[in-house]
Order: sequence, then structure tokens, then C-alpha cells
Amino acid sequence: MNIVCLDLEGVLVPEIWIAFSEASGIPELRRTTRDEPDYDKLMRWRLGILREHGLGLKDIQRTIATIDPIPGAKDFLDTLRSETQAIILSDTFTQFAAPLMEKLGRPTIFCNELEVGEDGMITGYRIRTAQSKLSTVKALQSIGFDTIAAGDSYNDLGMIQASKAGFLFRSTEQIKKDHPELPACETYADLLTLIRGAL
Repeated sequence: MNIVCLDLEGVLVPEIWIAFSEASGIPELRRTTRDEPDYDKLMRWRLGILREHGLGLKDIQRTIATIDPIPGAKDFLDTLRSETQAIILSDTFTQFAAPLMEKLGRPTIFCNELEVGEDGMITGYRIRTAQSKLSTVKALQSIGFDTIAAGDSYNDLGMIQASKAGFLFRSTEQIKKDHPELPACETYADLLTLIRGAL
């Protein structure tokens, strides 16, 4: 039995932190997992910047409300889900992801949780499990699934490499150069073709 595991940001929706960086005028917040392999380090740095500027969860959610899926993403996901099981594995947070899942037709997503103070400031975050994407793929394999994975960032490499088939989608030139063994594509049509070939 197959299950397709997809990253969210950069694959199905634009990068939330980049959108918020543009909306807030804080260029430092453009840094993502495409640039920084250590997710904890990245998040601690982001939370420090938010505190410094007095920005809370509602400020970010206002930006998220303006974000739409990448053109073609919902049709791709609808087609994929009509042919096989699919799940989104993301290092984002439920408080960020919920409105985006609505726009994508409510697919299943496993992600993390923010800790928010009474004043609306983000005080921390709870990671679902260590190396969450790789751990989830291994857990799915342990209960009889063959996984196929696709993502664009450093934090997707574990699940891609551990799956029976894995693909880079709209990734960076550096990641593609570092991992020439991983098939890479730029369009949903090509990604669907790669996934179908692995089913």
C-alpha cells in the first residue's frame, strides 16, 4: 500500500515566513529551511525577532489570511488524492496551517504547535516528534505503507531519502547540486508523472 508524503510550504503554498517578512518589512524573516538546516535554531531566531518587534500570532495570521495556494496546487492534490492516499508533513504549526488547509480542500496534515501567551505573543513551540518528517515516514513504513515523498528543503531530505521513491520539487540549486541522485522537477504535471511512476 502506498502513501504519498508531501511538504507544505514551497510545494503547495508559498512560504509563510517570506510572506510575513514582506508584510512586516522585516527582511531577516525571509530565512527558511531552504537556507537553514537546523530547524530549532531557525525557530529560536525567528521568535527573537518577533519579540524584538512586538509582533504576535495575530499579526502573522493576518498575513496568512491573504495567502492562496500556489497556482495548480489544489488541482494537483485533488488528482493525487483521487489516485492514492496522501498526507502533508510540515514543520509549520496548526495555528498557521488551518486556513491554508481549508483552501486546499482539507487534506490531512501532521505539523507542530505554537505556545502562545495570554497577550498573543508566541512564547515557544512544541515539535510533534524529533525529526518529524523522517520519523513519520518510518512510522508509516512500520505499519505496512510504502512511502513516496516530495519536498523542497533541507528538512525534507530525510523523508525523501527514506522513502521507496523521493523527489525534489521546486528546490534550490544548492540542494539539487548536493543531491544529484534525487529526481527534481518544477511543475505539478511532472511531479504527478514521477509519483505515478512510483506507485
